[in-house]
Amino acid sequence: MTASRRKALGLAAAALLLTASQGAQAADTALARAVASQARPAEDRARDGARHPVESLTFWGVKPGQTVIEVSPGGGYWTEILAPYAAATKGRYVAGVTDLANPKISEGARKGRADFEARFTNSARYGKVEYVGFGATSGPLGKPGSADMVLTARNIHNWLWNPGMLAKVMTDFNAVLKPGGVLAIEEHRSDPRPQVPDARDGYVAEATVIAAAEAAGFRLAGRSEINANPKDTKDHPFGVWTLPPSRRSAGPGAQPAPDFDRARYDAIGESDRMTLRFVKVR
Repeated sequence: MTASRRKALGLAAAALLLTASQGAQAADTALARAVASQARPAEDRARDGARHPVESLTFWGVKPGQTVIEVSPGGGYWTEILAPYAAATKGRYVAGVTDLANPKISEGARKGRADFEARFTNSARYGKVEYVGFGATSGPLGKPGSADMVLTARNIHNWLWNPGMLAKVMTDFNAVLKPGGVLAIEEHRSDPRPQVPDARDGYVAEATVIAAAEAAGFRLAGRSEINANPKDTKDHPFGVWTLPPSRRSAGPGAQPAPDFDRARYDAIGESDRMTLRFVKVR
């Protein structure tokens, strides 16, 4: 190989590395901008210190142009970040929400979905937010092999209350992901103490999540302690909901107890959580 040929190859390789570096920098910038946006609700921004959005999404591997499906987005914490990020990077954000095809869902659940959709209609900020029905009897989350990432945060304990649902949803996640696609999970962590039956206090063992994911065709690709909280003793009178942000002081359906001492639980902060990344292998 001539010296000029070696020089040309070296310049080409350097250009590729620069392009890759610039792409990564652009991704970081777009994500940081989405998180830093003052358009996000103030209550969401106040929780960033506990939820670590940039670090968590970077660990999970979110990238520009991806199709990301978030299942059971709850109050929309991640929607407020991922929808603008997808819009800015020419990706797709899909929310797996109440399955309107299920005749057994309540009017409250129907209204909750309608309110959620109404909140994200500003296409200049959120782009086109897409929706798919999700639940115990729902169909596919999308075309097989069409998504780069499925994200679900603080939901697995709920699915454990419905026999067979965790296996069902893991199968759904696997079906919609591309080969090598990522399943991103954040969940309240019971470890090192055992998980109580059906995780009724909201805390789930890592082994429960890993076993369900592996049975559905995923491989554990990474664990992170980004969302760990060693102050969480996991022995609270109203389960994980005793802690912020729920701050429960009475059982479900009961009136808040005015004399409940909140100080010790507020001092703990949000729960100790597992942050796991799985990849689809079959």
